[in-house]
Amino acid sequence: MLEIKNLVKSYKSNAPVLDDVSFSVKKGQAVVVLGPSGCGKSTLLRCVVGLEDIQGGEVILADQKISGEKHAHVHSGIGMVFQSYDLFPNMNVLKNVSLSPLIAQKRNKEEVYAQAEELLRRVGLWDLREAYPSSLSGGQKQRVAIVRALMTNPEVMLFDEITAALDPEMVHEVLEVVMELAKQGRTMIIVTHEMNFARAVADHIVFIDQGKIVEESDDAEKFFSAPTTTRAKEFLKTFEFDKTSRHTISD
Repeated sequence: MLEIKNLVKSYKSNAPVLDDVSFSVKKGQAVVVLGPSGCGKSTLLRCVVGLEDIQGGEVILADQKISGEKHAHVHSGIGMVFQSYDLFPNMNVLKNVSLSPLIAQKRNKEEVYAQAEELLRRVGLWDLREAYPSSLSGGQKQRVAIVRALMTNPEVMLFDEITAALDPEMVHEVLEVVMELAKQGRTMIIVTHEMNFARAVADHIVFIDQGKIVEESDDAEKFFSAPTTTRAKEFLKTFEFDKTSRHTISD
């Protein structure tokens, strides 16, 4: 589905932020990228979606190369949700989520609004469709941002620390939306510091440190209970874990 091959990202003459990073994402798979702050996780997502150019390697989506050396292009087949909501303050919720499919994809208005209603109802925000971002809570804004990304029907969704700017009581409502997408078989790459959520949602774990992949695992339970590398063990011992089952987040 999505392949990241030998990805290298650096700024000017500095040491690479990402150094020969390679992994693949299968259709319907939720891949969780973990690692300490500053290890290159967010930069990785920005390179995949095309917001950053890369100095080596390539990104391949559905057997088509969508980025390569010295090339940055935001690909419509990939949707991304950021830490900050980046909603248009002068547009209500419905217009915020409908703008891209109407303008960029030039889709039929009735079709777009029908999809918007379906998705907003799914995340519990249809009754707030006329509300403006300034009147919404952080959790509501992030749910709007998720719907906006879904509105373009991307093949892959990227989530970059989407709860980092939220108050603790709002975190769960946003993570439940992502968990529901996982249950539906949505293809996703998720960067998060919420370890119980990561353990519950992940089909595959990629652990990065200092721009390199240190450990990968197709067994989230095994990774969190018995990682194989010393660095992953050191990282995980700083967190407390609940007895959380697959696709269930503990409060």
